[in-house]
Amino acid sequence: MEFPAEAPPRALAPFASSTYRMFWAASLISNIGTWVHEIGAGWLMASLDGSPQMVAAVRTAMALPMMLLALPAGALSDRVDRRQMLLVVQCLLMATAATISVLTFFDRISPLGLLWLTAVMGVGAVLHVPNWQAAIPEIVERKHLPQAIALGSVSFNLARSVGPALGGLLLATVGIWAAFGVNAITFGVVILAIYCWKRQRVTPAAEDSFFASMRQGVVLVTSRGEMRQVLVRLGLFVLPASSLWALLPLIARHQLNWDARGYGYLVGSIGLGAVLAALWLPRLRVRLGVDATMVAAMGLYAVGLAGLAMTNQRAVALLATLAVGTAWMAVLTTLNATAQMALPDEMRARGMACYLSVMAMAMAAGSLLWGYVAAVDSPAGALGLSAVWLVAVALAGGRGLPRSLRRRVRRSVVG
Repeated sequence: MEFPAEAPPRALAPFASSTYRMFWAASLISNIGTWVHEIGAGWLMASLDGSPQMVAAVRTAMALPMMLLALPAGALSDRVDRRQMLLVVQCLLMATAATISVLTFFDRISPLGLLWLTAVMGVGAVLHVPNWQAAIPEIVERKHLPQAIALGSVSFNLARSVGPALGGLLLATVGIWAAFGVNAITFGVVILAIYCWKRQRVTPAAEDSFFASMRQGVVLVTSRGEMRQVLVRLGLFVLPASSLWALLPLIARHQLNWDARGYGYLVGSIGLGAVLAALWLPRLRVRLGVDATMVAAMGLYAVGLAGLAMTNQRAVALLATLAVGTAWMAVLTTLNATAQMALPDEMRARGMACYLSVMAMAMAAGSLLWGYVAAVDSPAGALGLSAVWLVAVALAGGRGLPRSLRRRVRRSVVG
């Protein structure tokens, strides 16, 4: 069934808020730093211990805190002063990144030490992300919320285009330690933005206990059919899709014979694909609908994985990662917007914490699984198997989201 077309709100409408502009710019800079850090951490572990399990464990160490602590973090975000919590968490992240940088510079970092400090970064991230997302409705008008979410995705993927290339350049010209140092500096930019935020809303005193708040979040996502379907789709996609993120450093180093700069090119190509997806995704959603768009994107992701698994040509690998980045953006942005539309304002942090927890759980489990498969077979074999799995997920996806929710997501896209 087709729905009558509506004129979408202006894509840049959230930028009318000076606070949102400040947050968006700080987020862009911080996201660039995060991707520079990702490049450094993956390459550092490949240098310290090149086994597939240990390289994949870096991703697991980052995702595990999100899996275990997302719901408590979301409940905390709905109970405490959001601005103060963001400030404390950013200080923790800046100190941790600086510590990794110093230890790496003096050659005092070990594989286990890197994993432990990466896990601390993961704890900071899980305290930050639900809180940051829940703050967006406070600084933009409700009618502009979908556009604000979409612009946040654009910021993330612009950073994914720039960050890996910058990270590869730093690794090749300065040293691995510089990647972590740059990340520490970017956290300072976010601290400045949060400090300048004059928050008007006061967090009301919580009437329920902390554990009751968490239970309310679980009841929320399990009692709403649309949220259940979003979370199932999210897990089924991320579990096989995580093979790329876990094994890409090994593909770059051993299969393509590329150095750190080449690895940066591959991840930068993923980011470029995501930015390109942001340009054509709204029109595609309108033409195909939400469900068909996600099925097509999952199929494209599988094609990209298969192409990367079968080639040792760098140009082909760049095209494959470009396709993967396009598909990754299409699936996750659609699912994220769908979840945001399904959640009430007063429980948004807890609802999105459940979303992030499922994503992190699938990412952590997938990283361990594909690291093991790569050790038994090869990184290329693991990518090929995950591509087959993803095709099965895409074919089984079909239709599923409630029709009213599909319509709301389709009408909320940035046009």
